[in-house]
Amino acid sequence: MPIPVSARHMLIASVAGAGAFMTAAAQPAQAELEVIASIKPLHSLVAGVMEGVDEPHLLVDGGESPHTYSLTPSEAARLERADLVVWIGRDLESFLDRPLDALVREDRVLRLDEVEGLRLLEARLGGGWEEHAHDHGHDHDHGHDDHAHDDHAHDDHGHDDHAHDEHAHDDHGHDDHGHDDHGHAHSKDMHLWLDPENAKVIVQAVAERMSGMDPDNAETYAANAASLQARIDEVDQEVAKMLGPVADRPYIVFHDAYQYFERHYGLNAVGSITVSPERQPGAQRLNEMRNRITEDGAVCVFREPQFTPALVETVTDGTPARTGVLDPLGADLQSGVNAYPQLLRNLAESLEACLSEAS
Repeated sequence: MPIPVSARHMLIASVAGAGAFMTAAAQPAQAELEVIASIKPLHSLVAGVMEGVDEPHLLVDGGESPHTYSLTPSEAARLERADLVVWIGRDLESFLDRPLDALVREDRVLRLDEVEGLRLLEARLGGGWEEHAHDHGHDHDHGHDDHAHDDHAHDDHGHDDHAHDEHAHDDHGHDDHGHDDHGHAHSKDMHLWLDPENAKVIVQAVAERMSGMDPDNAETYAANAASLQARIDEVDQEVAKMLGPVADRPYIVFHDAYQYFERHYGLNAVGSITVSPERQPGAQRLNEMRNRITEDGAVCVFREPQFTPALVETVTDGTPARTGVLDPLGADLQSGVNAYPQLLRNLAESLEACLSEAS
């Protein structure tokens, strides 16, 4: 006896519903979360933790710098509805400081310079780094006493007493060696993602925060974090092997963004053209860097894709130093899970190419 049309429709609907239920039961629950990461390296790490569940939104993309970025009205609106915002802190993404205070609840912000277990280094004064030039012991064994967050007081991160001279739009003018660098005397270097050990701590912190927000997918976040940390270890070993033969070659960078990378791989950077890229170095600083090429034998001076190469050309003109490009943010990389590992490789490849005797 044929099944009536109405009954047939009900049967099809019930079978389809059962199939949909079985499919949903076999996959992690889809979490509709608005997660925002400030810069591309952080976005990559967050995307790795969230892989298979959702995708985070990236604020500072392309060739833009967090030092000079301006938040758009649409991004401010996105911040206001965010479930989680991951950033380094006001010493790097100063453009986020006030908007986060005004628009986002504190429990929806993961500020990484306050995460336990991260290695935080003191910001260096600009120019030449006499105290560091020959102190580039390899930190690759990861036995860092200063990894523990307890080793550095965080009073300098408070809203009221923080020396914020580096990123303030003040009237100091040029950052010639000396008085203009005083804002760094008691602050931390915020380019902390360039230490792979820090990257693994960040991954763990993001996974724990995501699991608390979205317990249905906690197992996925934990598994993703473990997989990503293992991948970071693999790339770390690859980069260490690549840089070993050129680790003792002296070089100069455009701005002091690579201290974590230098310390981790035992490199021999001897100075930076400027402390902070939005502040024009004066003639004294440029002359000092030219002297570094002569006195320390700096074989390469690195520029950055986000900023004009004119200053690097001024420093190297008439000297035997080569020029190269280092990018701490991965401006040309496609955003996503693969960006952070590729960022480390790109830095290593650029350094190896310019510092190699065969160059």
